[in-house]
Amino acid sequence: MTHAKVVSFTSRGAALAAQVCGCLENTVAERYDRADSPDLQKTSLTRFAQQAMMDCSLIVFIGAAGIAVRAIAPYLVGKAADPAVLVLDENGRFVIPLLSGHLGGANAYARQLAAALGAQAVITTATDGRGVFAVDEWAREQGFIVAEPGKIRMVSAALLRGERIGFRSERPVEGILPDGLDICGSPVVGVSIGLDMSAAPFECTLHLVPRVVHIGFGCRRGACAAAVEAAASAALAAAGLPPEAICRAATIDRKADEPGLASFCAAHGLALDVFPAEVLAAVPGDFTASAFVEGTVGVDNVCERAAVCSAGCGQLLCQKTVRDGVTAALAAGEWRVSFAAGNGWD
Repeated sequence: MTHAKVVSFTSRGAALAAQVCGCLENTVAERYDRADSPDLQKTSLTRFAQQAMMDCSLIVFIGAAGIAVRAIAPYLVGKAADPAVLVLDENGRFVIPLLSGHLGGANAYARQLAAALGAQAVITTATDGRGVFAVDEWAREQGFIVAEPGKIRMVSAALLRGERIGFRSERPVEGILPDGLDICGSPVVGVSIGLDMSAAPFECTLHLVPRVVHIGFGCRRGACAAAVEAAASAALAAAGLPPEAICRAATIDRKADEPGLASFCAAHGLALDVFPAEVLAAVPGDFTASAFVEGTVGVDNVCERAAVCSAGCGQLLCQKTVRDGVTAALAAGEWRVSFAAGNGWD
């Protein structure tokens, strides 16, 4: 669920803010109508922007673009971290994505709001303006992590020059590749999709990693958050995966109330799946068995079985790693690569 903040500066803007909040799908939106709230009039817009940049996925300013630019400018971090930022005029005629048009989804939000409000989306990104494939926007729609955001500009620049770029995928591709992508040959610049980040088929390879990795944990009673984090980091390093690839965590039900696991999940925005011992014991596969663990919790392995179970009997990517009384393992759920109409690229 997306967290958004919508700020307005006039009474007319406040009325539009109410409409905007009603149009945002799958979004929890908070309104800050500075003209109509005496308490907000006394607060700093700069401080509002600072907090919003840290805890929101979307910020909507209803007013002058210059106000928005000055408010967010001191807190810009980079393409991979900045939230989507939109500006609407108070009459609701134009919707302008200012920041994170592709990775943050600002362009998509602009189109959605424009359609709902009868407004004009003002899209200024070069790939959109020229109808060129935008790899970062497509990756976001597919649920892929862009492992090296700095390489996006090299891929986009090559496509804008009319060059063909390479394309590699660990999964069969559904639909037709967009113009400019070449699954054959060995161009200098290319995109690699999959869980194997060691694959570098192009001189400049942009890796897109599906966010389908489930991390399973086992731990001694009272294991601290730092130990859980260390075990997770060790497992990710062994698999060569970025932490953003994790989509869920899992463990045995008797560990559901462990504060270290709860802290890890909260820090990374993850849900925690918990399974009884009999469910974990029934998971098919070749796991690292421990007679001690089985005698203690009723199943011979917790972390590997929990990861695979959470992933829907998915592929075990990393076997048990141990750090300071915490075990961690990784498994991958199902994923696909689609350029089919209605699936992120038309």
